[in-house]
Amino acid sequence: MFSTIILAAGKGTRMKSDLVKVLHPLCGRPLLSYVVEVARSVGSQDISLIVGYQADAVREKFPDAGLNFIEQRELLGTGHAVLQAHARFANYTGDILILCGDVPLLQAATIRSLWACHRQEKTAVTVLTTVLTDATGYGRMVKGPDGKVVRIVEERDATETEKDIKEINTGIYCVDSHFLFDALRKINNENAQHEYYLTDIIAIAHKSGEGVASLIAADHREVMGINTPEELSEAHHYLEKRMGPSAE
Repeated sequence: MFSTIILAAGKGTRMKSDLVKVLHPLCGRPLLSYVVEVARSVGSQDISLIVGYQADAVREKFPDAGLNFIEQRELLGTGHAVLQAHARFANYTGDILILCGDVPLLQAATIRSLWACHRQEKTAVTVLTTVLTDATGYGRMVKGPDGKVVRIVEERDATETEKDIKEINTGIYCVDSHFLFDALRKINNENAQHEYYLTDIIAIAHKSGEGVASLIAADHREVMGINTPEELSEAHHYLEKRMGPSAE
């Protein structure tokens, strides 16, 4: 079906801890374990983890066979992170699912819907979005008059009008592999954070005519990223309700 790249390189400074963010426990398990589990459950033929901060600790926590670790030695942004996997997928011609190691509540059914949308629309990229009442801090989905995605603009680079957009990027994508690595070589870091944004591939797909599709996740909590201790606590309560009393 497809292969998966999981982004797990960031430190997570807002967690106020020396422990790499993806290893913080949620109901007794590392955040990253939930993401690996869902990638496997949807049938990923190859799972590659992009690691960086405390890379050895992440490897030690996931010694099981079948996971491929790729190190991002300089943390230059999400686009740069995914580009580190280009050698791994040099001869691969399928689709690549991109997941975030700090989004543990994502369900397999949502990924299957995303992939089905990607196959049906036959676009270069399909992005999972959601709608928030307060979208502060998130990348906004900028759409054209036809309702199609034109680009994603990050909060720090957004105009006041763009900040009023409530539909946001979850950081989860299904992408044609050939297009992905070709597009990543074209992006630059001319933005407020001086990073290579993975989101820039959206504008490239639109301008090239290869197309961008999007799918809205109905439950925004399912696609929430864990960036603070408060969000980790919120995820814990959400997961407890979803799993029942056994989630401790």
